Amino acid sequence: MVHHVHAGRLVHTYSIIARDERTGEIGIGVQSHWFSVGTDVPWALAGLGAVVTQSFTNPAFGPEGLRLLSDGRSPKEAVETMVSNDEGRDFRQLALMDARGNAHAYTGRRCVAEAGHLCGDNYSVQANMMLNDSVWGAMADSFESSDGPIAERIMNSLEAAERAGGDVRGRQSAALVVVRGKSTGKIWRDRVVDLRVDDHREPLKELNRLLRVHRAYESMNAGDAAMEKGDMPSALEHYSQAETLYPENEEMVFWFAVGLANNGRFEESVPHFEQAFARNAHWKLMVPRLLPNGLLRMSQEQLRLLLGR
Repeated sequence: MVHHVHAGRLVHTYSIIARDERTGEIGIGVQSHWFSVGTDVPWALAGLGAVVTQSFTNPAFGPEGLRLLSDGRSPKEAVETMVSNDEGRDFRQLALMDARGNAHAYTGRRCVAEAGHLCGDNYSVQANMMLNDSVWGAMADSFESSDGPIAERIMNSLEAAERAGGDVRGRQSAALVVVRGKSTGKIWRDRVVDLRVDDHREPLKELNRLLRVHRAYESMNAGDAAMEKGDMPSALEHYSQAETLYPENEEMVFWFAVGLANNGRFEESVPHFEQAFARNAHWKLMVPRLLPNGLLRMSQEQLRLLLGR
């Protein structure tokens, strides 16, 4: 298949593909002064690998790169195959990583300066149309010196790129995707982080905020699962963590209050319930609805005290 130079959008950007050695998770982070960069640039599949296609981006490289990996090609072989069939190769920037963390990247000789890439153990960083030629090196240094969950390490790398100068045009959109190291066979469970900021004056700050919200809802989901099993101490722990991560959300406050009440700490729960009620009076309607199915354990007298009846 021959790819022509104008196959996709002109997405000048910086990005990182990275793998967590402990979990096998693979993630992609990307930022650009272009609308909705997450639509075309990042491609990832659990248990297989990831692709980024940028500069004069060719979205067909995403599924094609994953197909080549699934056929047993190495990232280097896959990149060379796609580039050799591409009439617009001189304008492309492309990177692939397999499930073992092997990476290979390509920067066309006519990509807009400053442009370049670096590949290391479990990562590849690439950038074009940057303010200076230190951006991708700063991303690599950040990743190599960081620790923790892969999504947060990727965020740190993106922020390092911005501190080093970033896109010469400024900033507009960003995206963060993380997939499991091994596929569950259920695509909706394999993508553990999927966040996009399509149009924002400070896309990385907004992406970082969304990642914090995502972590809060992970804790909420874990609390809900514990509630289903009747494990109220675990539910309280998870709801407390969610409220700490996202205190401005009244739902986090409400379910933390539920967790307190379910653990025999009614008096402690009351201020949290009242805080949720003050933000959104409809939470008062929820309280009695949770009693019949056992999601909230509270006596009728406590219910009257709480609702002011």
